[in-house]
Amino acid sequence: MIANIILLAGLGLAGPQEMPFGWLVGKWCTEPRGGRTTCETWEPMGSDQVMRGVTVTTSAKGERSEPMRISGDAGGFVFHAEPAGQAATDFRAAARDAAAQGVTFVNAEHDYPQRIRYWREGEVLMAEISLADGGKPMRWAYRRVAK
Repeated sequence: MIANIILLAGLGLAGPQEMPFGWLVGKWCTEPRGGRTTCETWEPMGSDQVMRGVTVTTSAKGERSEPMRISGDAGGFVFHAEPAGQAATDFRAAARDAAAQGVTFVNAEHDYPQRIRYWREGEVLMAEISLADGGKPMRWAYRRVAK
C-alpha cells in the first residue's frame, strides 16, 4: 500500500499532458473502412489513480464495446483488457517513453495478443497488438475526434 502511494504520488495530476499517459486522453477513431470504424476513448486518470478507456467497434453487424484501464502498482503500470467473449487479462508495462509518448505492455503467457503498444506519431495515435516478439501484428491509426 505504501509503495503504491509513493509510486502514484510522483505521477502528478496537473493536466492531461502532464499525467502518465495524458497523451492518450480523448476520443480517437480510425477512418471508416469497409463499413467499420473503431474508436478508443480514454478518460484522465481519476483520484483513484486509474485511467479508464473503452474500445467501440461499429459495423453493419452492430456495436461491440470492450472496457479497459491503466493503473499503477508497486510493480509499475498495468493495462487491464476485457475483450468481448474472452477472459479479462492484465499486461504489465515493459517499456515506457513519456517524452516520445509511447508505452508497451506485455503478457507473454497470454495466447494473443501478448504485446500491446500505444504511441503517438504527431497528431495520430497508433496502437498495435502482436505476439511478444512482434509477430502477427495488427495495427490501428487513430485520429482525435470531438466527443
